[in-house]
Amino acid sequence: MTSDLATIRAVAALDEDLRRGMYGFIRGAGRPVTREEAAAAVGISRKLAAFHLDKLVAAGLLRARYETVGGVRKVGRAPKVYEPAATDFAITIPPRQPDVLAAILVDAVASATPDEPARDAALRMAGHHGATAGAAERDRARPGRLGTERGLTLAGTVLSRHGFEPSRETPVCLRLGNCPFRPLAARAPDLVCGMTERFLTGVVEGLEVPGVVASRVMPRDGGCCVELRAEG
Repeated sequence: MTSDLATIRAVAALDEDLRRGMYGFIRGAGRPVTREEAAAAVGISRKLAAFHLDKLVAAGLLRARYETVGGVRKVGRAPKVYEPAATDFAITIPPRQPDVLAAILVDAVASATPDEPARDAALRMAGHHGATAGAAERDRARPGRLGTERGLTLAGTVLSRHGFEPSRETPVCLRLGNCPFRPLAARAPDLVCGMTERFLTGVVEGLEVPGVVASRVMPRDGGCCVELRAEG
């Protein structure tokens, strides 16, 4: 998954008619395209095309390499060619993460035993995904033994990446200002909110934060229905 900053850069790069036209031409070509071909497609010079194409490469929308075109080897350096980068970009405000739910559900179906109810498998895998995310942050930060407040800070880092928009209600309470799983949560609130609760519980377990629990609350202004707080 691309970062929000990378996505914004990609969107900004396409906010220009010539770049957008060349990008569409290259995506539709189905093969590497030379600067000359891209320039001809939008009616500009090769030099100007090179400038815009390199902007698209810098934004992560295209990749470039040198390759002989048409299988004919000529004297001198092979021309530079461009093709779409194998990267997906998407931006939503506020953040939405349907791919996270999709990954959890796919893994739940793939790992469920014949006698395990589908809901139980989904909740189990939600906890597993959360624990994996928490453990990865712990490996990155190497915080040592964690107390409640420092643990909630690290949990907030993980949840920010997943679009929950966490804020510190009190030193020992982390409220989540956004539900990244809407509108799916509105279609199956008991299931999706349950998966969210298990995911957050997994994050805390992966971070190895003692005395912090995920608990259901009444969401405010589109926020999440789960919060993290000190136990008791």
